Amino acid sequence: MKAISSARSEMLARYKSRLALGSEAIYRERPVKAPFRLLRERSALIDGVLRGLWDEMEIPGELTLAAVGGYGRGELWPHSDIDILLLLPKAPDEATAEKLERFIRLLWDIGLKVGQSVRTVEDCLGEASGDLTIRTSLVEARPLAGNRALFEEFESKFSARVDPQNFYTAKKLEQYERYLRYQESPYSLEPNCKESPGGLRDLQMILWIAKAAGFGHSWDEMVRHGLITPAEKESIEQGEIFLQRVRILLHLHSGHNEDRLLFDYQETLARELGFNAIGVKRASECMMREYYLTAKKVVQFNTILLQNLGTAIFPVREHEPVRIDEDFQNTYQLLDIVHENVFNANPRAIFRTFELMQEHSELKGLTSRTIRALWRAHALIDDEFRADSENRARFIGIFKRDRCVLIELRRMNDLDILGAYLPKFGAIVGQMQHDLFHAYTVDQHTMQVLRGLRRFSLPEFAHEYPFCSRLISEIDASWLIYVAALFHDIAKGRGGFHPKLGAADSREFCKTHGLSEEETERVAWLVENHLVMSGVAQKKDISDPDVISGFASIAGDAWRLSALLLLTVADIRGTGPKIWNGWKGRLLEDLFNETSRFLLSDRKPAPQGILRERRREAQRLLRYFAVEENAEDALWEELGTTYFLRNAPDEIAWHTRVLHYRTDSDTPIVKARTRPHDEGIRVLVYTKDQSDLFSRLVSFFNHAGYNIVDAKIETTRHGYALDSFLIFDVGGRDGDRNMISYIEHELFERLIRSSPPDAPISSRVSRQVRYFPIQPHISVQPDEKGLYCILSISAADRPGLLYAIAKVLAKHGADIHTAKIVTLGERIEDNVLVSGGGLDTSAGRIQMETELLAELAENAEARRAIPDIGGFIPPPLTGEK
Repeated sequence: MKAISSARSEMLARYKSRLALGSEAIYRERPVKAPFRLLRERSALIDGVLRGLWDEMEIPGELTLAAVGGYGRGELWPHSDIDILLLLPKAPDEATAEKLERFIRLLWDIGLKVGQSVRTVEDCLGEASGDLTIRTSLVEARPLAGNRALFEEFESKFSARVDPQNFYTAKKLEQYERYLRYQESPYSLEPNCKESPGGLRDLQMILWIAKAAGFGHSWDEMVRHGLITPAEKESIEQGEIFLQRVRILLHLHSGHNEDRLLFDYQETLARELGFNAIGVKRASECMMREYYLTAKKVVQFNTILLQNLGTAIFPVREHEPVRIDEDFQNTYQLLDIVHENVFNANPRAIFRTFELMQEHSELKGLTSRTIRALWRAHALIDDEFRADSENRARFIGIFKRDRCVLIELRRMNDLDILGAYLPKFGAIVGQMQHDLFHAYTVDQHTMQVLRGLRRFSLPEFAHEYPFCSRLISEIDASWLIYVAALFHDIAKGRGGFHPKLGAADSREFCKTHGLSEEETERVAWLVENHLVMSGVAQKKDISDPDVISGFASIAGDAWRLSALLLLTVADIRGTGPKIWNGWKGRLLEDLFNETSRFLLSDRKPAPQGILRERRREAQRLLRYFAVEENAEDALWEELGTTYFLRNAPDEIAWHTRVLHYRTDSDTPIVKARTRPHDEGIRVLVYTKDQSDLFSRLVSFFNHAGYNIVDAKIETTRHGYALDSFLIFDVGGRDGDRNMISYIEHELFERLIRSSPPDAPISSRVSRQVRYFPIQPHISVQPDEKGLYCILSISAADRPGLLYAIAKVLAKHGADIHTAKIVTLGERIEDNVLVSGGGLDTSAGRIQMETELLAELAENAEARRAIPDIGGFIPPPLTGEK
């Protein structure tokens, strides 16, 4: 037994050493020089190890060891699984099964991460027929050791069973699903270099289909079959090499099978790949721009090759193309150029392509030769082309048509036509945004905004945001909003205030493209003010008539107000999948409705008029819920005017239903509720006022795992606190009735026991914030009436942040009246209405600003950088979404 154990230990040590020395030799050179060679050498190293162990373990000769998947292809990444197939002529007996188990165990013991399958030939055929992943893996099977005849039997039967048409269709559907998982975009700020659109998987899929259809399994063989040109083959290989380098370095620097280009690795990889900072652009930004351009190219080649392979795999009956005009024809419902040099002979036909796609609903796409020709044609777009009146008319016509506005603009961007025609747009293609809430590059964000606007106008998407769908159907010249969307972020990265710079660009564009003076001013106004509405809705008290009056003076008329709402909603929703929520939508709708009423009345509404209107509507709701006449009087007599101005009628009615019969309660009252079609939980707290009450409430919500996004603090005339909160839970428990019961019970118990506030939950700083730190900004400004101060805070988000703010305010004896907390990805913007605490003097405000900055500092080094006095750092000039 000892001899067996000793022999096994010796074998383990020998093969571990072989792996270590072999890997050291492979990685000795910089792996970015020849990535394909590295993958082949690593595959060959593992081949040798597996064959040696197979022989030493004396596996029965009738069995076969085969490599499958990427390993079968001969591309083994530094930390990828090693997928193998143990092929058997029949089900194994007990002795064979035990020997195979020992073999697999030995592979793990020497440090290999193995994915194994043990199958007979019939098992392979049966399982592959019902599982696309298995079928794809077996397409690339390669024999390593054992019974060669058995592998040839499997290969012959498997090839005969693979139906190229079925395989092609299944892989296309699989790619469609994969694209959906990544928002159909290569342009996320942390893309997956393997799975995202434009990643290595797009190229691998082409090779799988080609091999299954008998067209070989290399780019050279595809050239021989006429599927791609030699120049295209060279371009594909360049893109493939770049993506291989990126993926290899990701594995080596992360130490595991990591395919996401996370911020953590981007700067390191950029330096390793030879990128340097250019001006204000980091090396990582230069690398990522190269990545996006490569991904765009890969997506185009994937589209071309899929079409060419589909034509070859699905032969169709010859038919005569239907001529559309002198340059184009309809070929199998695809728009086709009549000859290869159409665009060189007539550059105006470039924009005619997109015009025809909008005009002819029977056309389902472009032929591969049209895509190729368009891709090359962007070089024909020069100053003469841009100045041509016919080209200008066709371009602006894209926005005016009812069909395929987004599809054609996106197609123009993908083919580099849009950036060539609008060079300032070309400058933002592939440009990253390090603001920690945009999820896409600037150009892709613009396309997402256009997507949102188009979805408002299409009946099939009316359920997503009915308010905007109704609004866009009622507004005239809605196409002007699309033009504004194209320009709204076009000036990012230039320095200065991008809305103002973009407005100047859009004004010049509109004038040269024949828009009227009114249309030009509408577009330029939207671009210049595209951040205003979200700022007012999320940062100001929209129950204040002065706020509504000020915003209405900016909007000016009903068209601009409606257009700005539509652009604002699309802009926020297009920022990233986690930025939008129902609360933001409700705020924007409320602001829109209040401003509409103001514009229609053509006068500033008197506070007393608003108060009477809200009281009347709240009373109507109370009667609807069978609350007896005048039951509200006792409570309402204790509430000040500000309460009725800050709360909507339905909130007033809910508070009154809960409190009207116990306005002098000796015990705290805590109630929570959710509402249909509304996100988050609304919480009402009513108790005798206490100095540290707000801090204790904030502490409770923090420990319960909730973020406060809106808070209204009211003190009644007889000394009770009536505080209401809107809280969100990132864990998705908002609709859980059990959580409502938990909040009501636990918060009541804490208040009845007068429990002191708990220290905030500590947590690690997110990796996004770690790599793109946010400088905190503090502003304390008196309002116009001098009654309150508006405390504005912008900082990196972290648990307990509001508690830290509340603690400083409580220390100074300041009273909080309202609080709005806007979360923008990894950044928060708090706007708190406060009074007292010495804030009526400049010295008092400076002292509070300094202490708040100290609380917001994320580490001791940041604290040391804060000056002893005058710690106020002006907020940035630009607003945010």
